[in-house]
Order: sequence, then C-alpha cells, then structure tokens
Amino acid sequence: MRKRSIYTLVLLAVGLAFIVIGAVKGEANAVLQKAIMICMECIGLG
Repeated sequence: MRKRSIYTLVLLAVGLAFIVIGAVKGEANAVLQKAIMICMECIGLG
C-alpha cells in the first residue's frame, strides 16, 4: 500500500511539472486557439 501511494505522488508531481512547463512556454494559448478552430469548423463557420 505504501509503494502505491509513493507512485501516485510521483506521477502527480510529474504531471504538475509538465503542466507548469507548458504554461510557462505559452502552450495553453496554442491549445485554446486550436480548440476554437476545431469548434468553428465543426459548426461550419471556419
């Protein structure tokens, strides 16, 4: 049980690190722009 909680914490820390790195590099804005374009194409506005 102890090993499982350690693995969970390690994976959580790695995931948070990747989120922070992406946010610092400005990737959130790129993802948002791509999502907007996909939605506009789906409803026929793009």
